[in-house]
Amino acid sequence: MKIKATTGTSKTPRPHRERRSPARTALHIDRARELRQTETESEQAAWRLLRTLKLDGFKFRRQHPVGQYIVDFCCPQRHLVVELDGSVHGQPGQAKRDTCRDTRLENMGYSVARFSNGMVLKAPEVFVAEVLRLAWSLPEAFGSQP
Repeated sequence: MKIKATTGTSKTPRPHRERRSPARTALHIDRARELRQTETESEQAAWRLLRTLKLDGFKFRRQHPVGQYIVDFCCPQRHLVVELDGSVHGQPGQAKRDTCRDTRLENMGYSVARFSNGMVLKAPEVFVAEVLRLAWSLPEAFGSQP
């Protein structure tokens, strides 16, 4: 029996895991990581609230790549996208881009819910209740698990 000797203990950087979709490139994954590290106050508050929904059976991901987009929050089991909108989203140009983005996400099978930053910060119980209502109203995206 031969034993292979290893030399040195230097680690080589691990490559990104194999992609699940051609749209989820290493660039998208890196950008999502960057966004998670520089989140806004309302995103931090929403994340704290959405994490509590795990007790109701809904797991959310933050700054999650979906197709060519990186969405604020996603519940993959229900194909629910939750987007937080600041004041810039009220401008006509941004509103048009948001509508186009929502349509493309819906064509991929996702439901998109948009909430204002103010709602998350000033009425968190309303935000959670509305997200829960939407999540319960949607069918399981992956069918029943064995």
